[in-house]
Amino acid sequence: MSATVAPSTPRPSATSRLPALDALRAIGAVAVVAHHVGFHTGVSLNSQWGGWLARMDVGVAVFFVLSGFLLFRPWALNAATGLPRPPVGRYFWRRALRILPAYWLTVLVCLIVLPQNRPAVAGDWLHHLTFTQIYLPDQLRPGLGQTWSLATEVAFYLILPLVAVGAVGRTWRPVRTVAIVSGGVLVTAGWLTLMGLGWIDTALYTMWLPSYAAWFCAGMVLAVAHVALRTGTAPAALRVLDDLATAPISCWAAAVGLLAIATTPIAGPRDLAEPTAAEFAVKLTLYLAVGVLIMIPVAFGDRTTRVHELFGSPPARWLGTVSYGLFLWHPLVIEVIYLLDDRPPFTGDLLGTFALTMAGGLALAALSYYGVERPIQTRGTRHRPHPVETQPDKSLPAVNSPH
Repeated sequence: MSATVAPSTPRPSATSRLPALDALRAIGAVAVVAHHVGFHTGVSLNSQWGGWLARMDVGVAVFFVLSGFLLFRPWALNAATGLPRPPVGRYFWRRALRILPAYWLTVLVCLIVLPQNRPAVAGDWLHHLTFTQIYLPDQLRPGLGQTWSLATEVAFYLILPLVAVGAVGRTWRPVRTVAIVSGGVLVTAGWLTLMGLGWIDTALYTMWLPSYAAWFCAGMVLAVAHVALRTGTAPAALRVLDDLATAPISCWAAAVGLLAIATTPIAGPRDLAEPTAAEFAVKLTLYLAVGVLIMIPVAFGDRTTRVHELFGSPPARWLGTVSYGLFLWHPLVIEVIYLLDDRPPFTGDLLGTFALTMAGGLALAALSYYGVERPIQTRGTRHRPHPVETQPDKSLPAVNSPH
């Protein structure tokens, strides 16, 4: 199995976009909204079934697995089809165009508008604008608490080209690539070991990239498998993913069952209390499995199924398009709701607050996307000089953005 695999002629679907994956971003964003609304209303802390709301932060696992898949796939696909590596400069430029405008606008509004953040000192601006708010304690400000995961993603963006070059190599050998990128599991395991030994705490360091390296590497493994299956270079063992995709209900039922286990104290406290290293490890493992099981039926298998039609429908794809804005803006909406209504913390109607948060969050997300994000992306892509390539437009397969 370690021998070099000669790639066959790629199928047309190998280089096309995967529109059904757009909806997964929306699912992850809505889950994060539910998690935050449950916490602010106190439902996730006090009710018997609030554990489900408390574990809706599983949406972050969906984001990270999806990011690993979508961002690593071009490197794997180019290697499998004999094309040059994706230009690193263009990769970073596109990531910056996609992430920074809406994020910087969110930071600007939250630090200026919310009274809890006034007066914002220079450190507040510096840390949030540079994604370094997770590297010192107590730096996350109201309306911006969710940005810890974005800071972790940015750290992954920065190291991905180096990891991709080392993992893919110059010859397409999918089994070798899977083995190398699976090293992310060892990174997370080592990080958890340091927590268990008390060398690092479980407050600050649970936000850093090593804690979630296994989630990103799971997406990368799925990307290698997807490319190998679509280019006819996959070993027989990887075909199980296409087989699993034919049973989406079973995959998602298993994901729900694992999430049910996570709602128990075995995965740590529901509130802001620090988990033990063992509890954090259990939570990471269960969330990883949930994220993978949710993704397999959408990424693999026959694209003509009802699942792919539903997830690839225009409404689902639109929600996926604005989901980044929903993720960014919904905490501000929650803060404004509580300020205008003069609500005490951990009170309020769950369903009403969720509906208002979704409505306000989607409205701001749409304004952000159509007024800021898309114009800047269009202008930035149009005016950036492209390097001379032997096969323009084909050396960078059309893939989805993780946001």
